[in-house]
Amino acid sequence: MYDKNNVFYKIMQNEIPSKKIYEDENVLAFYDINPMYKVHALVISKKLCTDFDDFINSATAKETADFFKSVSKVAEILDVKNSGYRILSNIGENANQIVKHFHVHILGGEKLRD
Repeated sequence: MYDKNNVFYKIMQNEIPSKKIYEDENVLAFYDINPMYKVHALVISKKLCTDFDDFINSATAKETADFFKSVSKVAEILDVKNSGYRILSNIGENANQIVKHFHVHILGGEKLRD
């Protein structure tokens, strides 16, 4: 069940500020407030889904494709496409998913740890 009290929903509603990188009608990308690497951005779907499984099971093929095209566009804006980057989505408690809103981390800008 989706809980609108999560921080990403509040960021989408402009109740909490963020340092935006990119936004369109379906996606919002912003810098992580506690970066793990030189580049650490979050790309969130504006669709109210708790995680990747919820998103992939409820999104249309177009919504899915558009989301991942936006992830690639954000990587280009962040200038990590040529040097390499990692995308990551934590799903559930055992994966340490903290915010129960579907999102992808873009990590890069330096040699990443395993």
